[in-house]
Amino acid sequence: MRIEEARQIARQWVLEEGTALPGFDGAFLTGSALWADPAAELAATSDVDVVVVADQPARLGKFAYRGVLLEVSSVSELGSTHEVLSDYHLAGSFHLPCVLADPTGRLTEIQRVVSRDFAERPWILARCTNAMDRVRGFINGIDERAPLPDQVNSWLFGTGVTTHVLLVAALRNPTIRRRYVDVGELLAEHGRLDFHESLLELLGAAHLSAARVERHLAVLEKVFDAAAAVRVPSYPFDSDITPIARPVAIDGTRELIGRGLHREAVFWLVATYARCLAKRAAAGEHGYEDGFRELLADLGAETRRDRRRKGDLVLAALPGVWQTAMALC
Repeated sequence: MRIEEARQIARQWVLEEGTALPGFDGAFLTGSALWADPAAELAATSDVDVVVVADQPARLGKFAYRGVLLEVSSVSELGSTHEVLSDYHLAGSFHLPCVLADPTGRLTEIQRVVSRDFAERPWILARCTNAMDRVRGFINGIDERAPLPDQVNSWLFGTGVTTHVLLVAALRNPTIRRRYVDVGELLAEHGRLDFHESLLELLGAAHLSAARVERHLAVLEKVFDAAAAVRVPSYPFDSDITPIARPVAIDGTRELIGRGLHREAVFWLVATYARCLAKRAAAGEHGYEDGFRELLADLGAETRRDRRRKGDLVLAALPGVWQTAMALC
């Protein structure tokens, strides 16, 4: 179906079911389905992201609704308009017509101001700073006593948010799964593919062959299916590892590999593997750790010392990330 039809189905869910959530105070679209051309086809590997504002926030996760895979999360409050303008995820939503329901009119007012001021340089700098702070927060927050998936996620997302600094500077969508693809396209447009290589090097994927990434994906498929077979409502990303979410997590990665973007696919491959192991651990199940360690070894991130060293390299690279970002805005 077309993106616009999928957006309208998301709106229908909000009006028919979302408004019944305790303390419902509005809802808005976010993510790639918001940024995309409304006349474009909704890819089978994509979902539609909805954020509900409610005084009792809860993560509803991914679920099918009228032929669309929705991902619904919630927040208790958005803060002031200036706070929204400074937050690169929220501002990225509100500079577009994102509001799905607004019983008080506040979301509409935020959207009006953010769309007006979004491209002003002081707010761009504030959002780039917001992204830089997230890099530091993830890297400095690595807890060597935490379970392996948690340690890896701190390093992985700290490394991956470097792409967001650049995408935010250029007023692009700070995507989740496709972040390395999109930042590569951006840097190619500006004749800076050399910097894209440096970002892939920080991740540890610059040297990986398509065959090697395909091998890791084949292992991931097995652990994904094993994790999808258990239900762990207490795990925050339970619904991301389910049969209906498989097209996003697995097929989307395979699509990138098929397009020659195997190195760019590595980020989401690692994130998904970590979530699978975390979900199985929450269910009291173990196994498949060897494949994860082999993947990490290929990235140079197998041991605590490796991840700390790589995290330090990310922090050391931040001045160059900032300088490149400033050249894009």
